[in-house]
Amino acid sequence: MKEYRTEAIRNVAFVSHSSAGKTMLAEAFLHTAGNTTRLGRIEDGTTASDYEEEEVRRGISLSTAVIPVEYKDCKLNILDTPGYLDFVGEVISALRVADAAVVLVDSVSGVEVGTEITWQYCDKFNLPRIVVINKMERDNASFSKTLASMQEFSTMRLVPIQLPWGEKAAFQGVIDLLTMKAYKGDGKTAVEIPAEYKDAAEEARVALIEAAAEGEDALLEKYLESGELSAEEIIRGLTAVVRNVSFAPVMVAAGAAEIGVIPLMDAIVSLLPAPNQIPAVVAQGKGGDETLTASNGGPLAAYVWKTTADPFVGKQTYFRVYSGVVNSDSRIWNQTKGIEERFGTMAFIRGKETFPTKVVHAGDLGIVPKLAETSTGNTLCDKTHPLTLPEPEYPGALYRVSVNPKTQADSTKISPTLTRLCEEDKTLSWTMEAATHQTILQGMGDQHIDVALRRAETKFQVNLVAGEPRIPYKEALTKKGQAMYRHKKQTGGSGQFGEVHLRVEPLDGVDFEFVNDVFGGAVSNSYMPAIEKGIRSVMGEGILAGYPISYVKVAVFDGKEHPVDSKPIAFEIAGREAFKLAFMEAGPVLNEPIMAVEIIVPEANMGDILGDLNTRRARVQGMNSEKGRSIVNAHVPLAEMLRYTTQLRSMTGGRGFFTMQFDHYEVVPAHLTQEIIAAHQKEKKEE
Repeated sequence: MKEYRTEAIRNVAFVSHSSAGKTMLAEAFLHTAGNTTRLGRIEDGTTASDYEEEEVRRGISLSTAVIPVEYKDCKLNILDTPGYLDFVGEVISALRVADAAVVLVDSVSGVEVGTEITWQYCDKFNLPRIVVINKMERDNASFSKTLASMQEFSTMRLVPIQLPWGEKAAFQGVIDLLTMKAYKGDGKTAVEIPAEYKDAAEEARVALIEAAAEGEDALLEKYLESGELSAEEIIRGLTAVVRNVSFAPVMVAAGAAEIGVIPLMDAIVSLLPAPNQIPAVVAQGKGGDETLTASNGGPLAAYVWKTTADPFVGKQTYFRVYSGVVNSDSRIWNQTKGIEERFGTMAFIRGKETFPTKVVHAGDLGIVPKLAETSTGNTLCDKTHPLTLPEPEYPGALYRVSVNPKTQADSTKISPTLTRLCEEDKTLSWTMEAATHQTILQGMGDQHIDVALRRAETKFQVNLVAGEPRIPYKEALTKKGQAMYRHKKQTGGSGQFGEVHLRVEPLDGVDFEFVNDVFGGAVSNSYMPAIEKGIRSVMGEGILAGYPISYVKVAVFDGKEHPVDSKPIAFEIAGREAFKLAFMEAGPVLNEPIMAVEIIVPEANMGDILGDLNTRRARVQGMNSEKGRSIVNAHVPLAEMLRYTTQLRSMTGGRGFFTMQFDHYEVVPAHLTQEIIAAHQKEKKEE
């Protein structure tokens, strides 16, 4: 693959709902442009984008693939993103380094939930975009219905620049409103527009010219005077309104049938911006903000947008150069981690194929293997000119599972493996839950977690089993209590003796306070650490249901010791047992984590959501509406939210979202407390 200048590069993300045809359209680009000799098929597992074993098995994209297409002395870096909602993190990473997007819409289904979500992310990144109504060859395909659904949804104005030449089985090409010609098949040759489409084409062209006239004041004046613009002026005006994100052109295609492919590639080259035509990127420098333009002569600034583990070549780091150039076999400073990395042989990547290169120019995407410390979101630069590029915001993980190693050998590798998985995917996170002694893996949904665990197995050779996470309850007391315990053991020779009297009471804001209230030397000060140690061991294990005890003050006020038999171990046991008795006297309760939940759903689903929340012991804190969506804020116990991701999608057809964060602890209702205690006792018996 040859080197391309910055102005000849187009970084374009393909985004859509699942199964709108992104992967096959990228495949058609490669084949039609002559970059491949045959068209791959998803069902055969032969596409350039979906090359991972798991993607072939499932028949869907699970991660973003980079597909550079060489066409007309330009390189189109196509970022083929997953459409399944669980992998939205991959979409965000791709949009972060793209300069524009092609939004695909299925000609039968119209706007779907994935269309809405990806469109909103394109808005967030302020990306110019082209809308492609794809799969026009399908039964029940309808250009007019699909366009109407997009116009109803979109806040941006849409302007068709093509009409379909036939629909369903009769779809044979596109009618181009810029050239007023018809293009059959892939679009290599132009013919006159068939008579039956002339009127519709003339009418649609008027709307196109009006949109183009808004691109420049001079064009608007000319149009208002003469009512016409030349073909060159239309493209100039249209390019301006597309790049300033006020209009999105609408095109048609059938990727799998390779119809309408060349006009679409031409539109990407002519209408969408090169890296040096986008607004300047703002980086954090030594003396404050610095604006960076895509220029080989600028200070080096590269952003790492993706990392993957390859069982054969090791870690692969994907990066985009925003300014300056990167050379192979050089040393580069990782500003995020504060370390120097050695770049070996870099490459451009097409699916799983690599094309080694000595240099990656400003605006281009490259990969480099075997960097030691660099991970997703890091900025690479010159040590003498430190810069930090902004990271995008990723949604918080909402679906939790506990993970356990399958074998003893796996248990030693569990921590580094989970850390590597979470470095690769910013929507994954893991934690050790002290209250339940479980390793918790969090992601966007069940498919997301399943794919992560399979990746651990295939790429890191670590077998992990997912299970139901336990809720991190805490045990506490509600009133004062006191008790004594005498530990006495005579087994011939020296015995053990220790007697402890203590009081317990609830404490605010602090987990534990230990006080020595013994007067007159009934228990020596030297035994106090042993008593405290015994109490702390019980607090970690719990008394009621096996959960940690918190917010408790313990005061030792009396006791007895023996001049010969008293030992620290005796007072440790006496302290432990006295604490257990006093705790049970002090109105023990279980506290559960309460989450602050924000749920955003279409207004039509509001009634169902509120009804469902009532069954989850939720307390609604507030409701409001915004752009046809209802927003509910509620406090809900974590125990009721474990599988809410799946259930909310089911209730809202995938259109509902929620965010959740810990808010406070509250007492578990008595009837549920009894169930939790009973389950704990049953577990102990089984052990």
